[in-house]
Amino acid sequence: MKRKFLVFGLVLALVVATIAAFVLGQYWLDNKRANFTKEAVLYVYPDTKAEEILAFVDTACLPLSSKSIRRSFEKEGLLSEDGSTIKPGRYPIKTSYPSIYLARALKFGWQEPTMLTISGTLRKKDVIARKISAQMMIDSATVHNALNDKAFLSQYGFTPENVFAMILPDSYQMYWTASLEEIFARLKTEYDAFWTAERLAKASKQGLTQMQVSVMASIVSGETLKTFEYPIIAGVYLNRYRKGMKLQADPTICFCYDYTLNRVLKKHLTIDSPYNTYKYVGLPPAPINVPSKACIDAVLEPQKHNYIFFCASSAFDGTHKFAVSYSEHLKNAREFQSALNARSRKK
Repeated sequence: MKRKFLVFGLVLALVVATIAAFVLGQYWLDNKRANFTKEAVLYVYPDTKAEEILAFVDTACLPLSSKSIRRSFEKEGLLSEDGSTIKPGRYPIKTSYPSIYLARALKFGWQEPTMLTISGTLRKKDVIARKISAQMMIDSATVHNALNDKAFLSQYGFTPENVFAMILPDSYQMYWTASLEEIFARLKTEYDAFWTAERLAKASKQGLTQMQVSVMASIVSGETLKTFEYPIIAGVYLNRYRKGMKLQADPTICFCYDYTLNRVLKKHLTIDSPYNTYKYVGLPPAPINVPSKACIDAVLEPQKHNYIFFCASSAFDGTHKFAVSYSEHLKNAREFQSALNARSRKK
């Protein structure tokens, strides 16, 4: 009888040890072992289901154990059909993560911030809306509507006409799930931080308001892609502005035609718009695009010279030739036209 109890006890101990080893093994697999062999970024929308996430992780991260991930999801209650326990967000998955970390990140919203980069040629609101939407969870229609919403923009001190001034091209660290209000609040915060007392003093020295600087900078931005030319062209327009001359800036005509023109012709210069600087003296009422910080700083610190005119260089390298007198300008313009005609004949 004693022997039977001993055998029974050994068998029971073996079973308990086996169960304990199994449980501890699963715990180690789910909670301690790095389970992902490839890194990826998981984007979770409000309607994303757990099964979609599991399928993505299987394909993108090549886990050592898919079962371990499913167990962790089940443990954290993420397998509900409506996906209500999963928090939307941007979740980088690293090879050092165990399964449970991913499950808990989704449950508690441990997302990591991303960089919202606003850059490039920003002349139209739909382009800006698409750029933001492509990097954030928000849809482009919502952003586009906001850029035209007078009541919404008034919260930030801007209007649909001058909102280009508030947007400063740069990269901003934000959560992918940021709301429309959070995105615009961040843009406004960065705008206020950019306009330091020193920059405001420089604007005053140039005889311009803060908004007028942005307007002038947007014209400079429309004239050249060469950063080194910004201060020179800013100086040209400031010289014209101070002399009471019409600015006669082609980019303002392009703005009047919603940037649909391939070339600005004489017939386009008669359009009746407050943005037509061939028709009206002074600055347009608002920026015609989103100028870069470098363009703004070029207006605040323009190159000092006597140039009044400029035209494209006959070298076709994107640079310009500058002139003090109209006769000199006509010479430069004829040189460019001759080079353009010769180029066309070769084609």
